[in-house]
Amino acid sequence: MSARPLLVILSLLSVFAACTDRTAPVQVAKGALADSADQVLFRIKTVLTDRGLLRAELEADSAFFFDDNTRIELRKVNTTFFTSTGERSSVLTSREGTYNTRLQETEARGDVVVVSNEGNKLETSQLKYQQAQNEISSDSAFVFTEKGRRLEGIGFVSDPDMRNVRVKKITTGGGTFTLPGQ
Repeated sequence: MSARPLLVILSLLSVFAACTDRTAPVQVAKGALADSADQVLFRIKTVLTDRGLLRAELEADSAFFFDDNTRIELRKVNTTFFTSTGERSSVLTSREGTYNTRLQETEARGDVVVVSNEGNKLETSQLKYQQAQNEISSDSAFVFTEKGRRLEGIGFVSDPDMRNVRVKKITTGGGTFTLPGQ
């Protein structure tokens, strides 16, 4: 037998051996968001305005766009709020969120923390920001901490710098107190 047919047979055997390799293929984890998103962006930054007035800068580690790019699902959210004169007033952080460009509303979820320039701190599991009203609000349980004072409650409405906080229900130690008119 000549060397050429022997090389062809050895080549075919090596190809066949490679095809019968029993090693499992590497599995890449895929999330449902990434699979169904119209568009996926990483490390995004966008400016939220109301009639030309800067309200906030929203940053996220990941963004998944849906519904003709009107709903954006965000991961590792950081939002900086500004006063009407353009000064930074507070910073919000959360694990995830949703930005609805049509309604101009942002919802933060998971370990939501808002810290004002004065050091006031608000912690909750869910918070909504409405650009047009320049308000943050929640119907969830929260903890509000300021110098020397701690307030726990359920539900609030406030400006982003937390100077005008309206609480729906204050909870203390063993009981609750509902504010009049709520």
